[in-house]
Amino acid sequence: MAQSQVNYDESKVPALHLPSLFISEKGEVIDSREKWEAIRKPEIFRLFQTEVYGQIPKDFDEISFEVTKRSNHQFDLIANLEEVDIKIRRGEKTHVMRLNVFLPKEMEEPAPIILLINHRQKAEDGSLAEEGYWPVAELIQKGFATASFHAETVAPDDIQRFSGGILTNLYPEQLDKKDGLKALGAWGWGAMRAMDYFEQHEAINAKKSVLVGHSRSGKSALWTSANDPRWAITYANESGCGGAALSKRKFGETVEIINNAFPHWFAENFKKYNGAEESLPLDQHMLPALIAPRAVYFASSKDDQWADPKGEYLSLQIGSQVFSRIYDQESPFKLSFEELKGPVHSKTLGYHIREGEHGLTWGDWSIFLEFVEQVW
Repeated sequence: MAQSQVNYDESKVPALHLPSLFISEKGEVIDSREKWEAIRKPEIFRLFQTEVYGQIPKDFDEISFEVTKRSNHQFDLIANLEEVDIKIRRGEKTHVMRLNVFLPKEMEEPAPIILLINHRQKAEDGSLAEEGYWPVAELIQKGFATASFHAETVAPDDIQRFSGGILTNLYPEQLDKKDGLKALGAWGWGAMRAMDYFEQHEAINAKKSVLVGHSRSGKSALWTSANDPRWAITYANESGCGGAALSKRKFGETVEIINNAFPHWFAENFKKYNGAEESLPLDQHMLPALIAPRAVYFASSKDDQWADPKGEYLSLQIGSQVFSRIYDQESPFKLSFEELKGPVHSKTLGYHIREGEHGLTWGDWSIFLEFVEQVW
């Protein structure tokens, strides 16, 4: 039934009426960095927190790191592996999440770090990295440290079990709130705890940090970066509805479809907009705007119409106005989506669309890494 309601016809996309980035809720024109950061940015953040993703709690009482250094792993010729148990205490309760960190064996100075939020199931053979999806060897050879954690270690990606991680263990009060923490926010919380580890690590340059998420994890990566300014570059790959793509286009996956299929991802309040995207007081173009002036990168694939590639591009194109008008940074998105011939990059904004189906591939990584080099 849901499939029969999906629109892939551009002529049936409703006229796009997006809430302004530059008019406050009281009607004030936002025309300076001071007004943006003091007025409009906090308004937009509260809207996303209340109506879409829910809160990401920042409070806990203690954090500690237990590190096991492994020598026998699939990349042992070029990298050192640290298996990190991050233990967080809040009141009388504790939670432990596992972070896997690969460090280049050959480095003369602290390495930049790339963190992948991994929502996929752990490999049956025990291997940590999936070829293409998390290309550890290629990243190490390019001089990056790289890390990943599985969603399961923070909040299981399951309708029935999602609350079995930090929600039950640390933040049970969130479960009864209409704007309470859900799975996407919980994964963001996990990324923040990973950053806590990176910041105190002498072999990691946490100032040169990259947060990467694919599909549902891309949604989480964007919301994480909006909450946590420590991430220098944020990359959302094919993150679609509730991530990069404009909800009001109602193209491919919609708010109603995603909330019905994955009710554990977003705040309860987001369900108010099932079949009623036109009443949303925000849209996804405002999410990269919240991350400005830090670097943001979106990517799409041509056969992944479910994720609405055009809606992803438009979201970044329109959101980039905050980069250009507020922070005086070049927006590279001069062309329409239909006119694109290849990747589009500036020093803080980038986008590419490739041939093929939904997935995070080495082809995506290689184009994105060209952008990272340009940023730095």
